[in-house]
Amino acid sequence: MIHSLTLRTIALATCLTAISCLNSTAEEGLPSGGQADNSAAPVYSYAIGLEIGTSFLADGVVLDIDSLVAGIKDGLAKAKPKYEEQKLVQSLRELSQARAGAMIDQNKKFLEENKKTEGIVTLPSGLQYKVLKSGAGATPTKDDTVRTHYEGKLVDGTVFDSSYERNEPAEFPVTGVIAGWTEALQLMKVGDKWQLFIPSDLAYGEAGAGGVIPPHATLIFDIELLDVVE
Repeated sequence: MIHSLTLRTIALATCLTAISCLNSTAEEGLPSGGQADNSAAPVYSYAIGLEIGTSFLADGVVLDIDSLVAGIKDGLAKAKPKYEEQKLVQSLRELSQARAGAMIDQNKKFLEENKKTEGIVTLPSGLQYKVLKSGAGATPTKDDTVRTHYEGKLVDGTVFDSSYERNEPAEFPVTGVIAGWTEALQLMKVGDKWQLFIPSDLAYGEAGAGGVIPPHATLIFDIELLDVVE
């Protein structure tokens, strides 16, 4: 059996995004003892497979279905892997690098095209913004705490966070957020509403975040600066 932490880490990193959104649903289906109901196994097993397939399709990853199923069966049976560990690790690493490269290219092209859009301002850091509404209040400094409403999404339109949906503004230090936010907030005035286009190096970089924001992702935020908190 394979006991390599490296292999498991790469495999988990490759698949985590695909199944993360199922976690809460699966946990809600567990009885108090923490054991899954075997009668539900066909449904949640199918759901996991569907989620993995959909995710990899969206990422442009070509899967050999027979090999995928064989790998799952061998893992569940604790059988000897079909391939040497080194080959498995190398293959997953190459897949991970290819996906990262595709994401970098996709987001670079997006930002290059976006900066040609009317009303878009591109700063030397690479941060882009568009003024949606102008205010006349104070401009926060790096030492301030601010109150904002915001919505964050990926370039494909997927919303990953929204204070509007929670119906509750968020408060945080100007320097307590990603670099793209910190830079923009120190240019805004209370009452402003801006749309930010944040390159990955000013956001979550190659690490991504929470299984929702992929590595190297450009982020789009609508930010409304409500107040500088005393």
